[in-house]
Amino acid sequence: MDMLYTPLSTPSKGSIGKTGGWRTYKPMVQEDKCVGCNLCVTICPDNTIKLNERKKAFVDYEYCKGCGLCARVCPTNAIRMEREVL
Repeated sequence: MDMLYTPLSTPSKGSIGKTGGWRTYKPMVQEDKCVGCNLCVTICPDNTIKLNERKKAFVDYEYCKGCGLCARVCPTNAIRMEREVL
């Protein structure tokens, strides 16, 4: 059964919507652990995670705020939060 969902928000297009610059942690996806379950896509409040053509999660870092919800719901621990390097 396909899940229907609506993101809480969608980033504004262009530089005004880019929020990745003030993030302190960012989600890192380990593709070999990702099973394409779509939980991270569904939970992301800003709609910045998608599944690629291989059905693996990827993050749009220009818009990701680093909230960590995706890492918390991942059943295989394929997403981990890493400190942002300046």
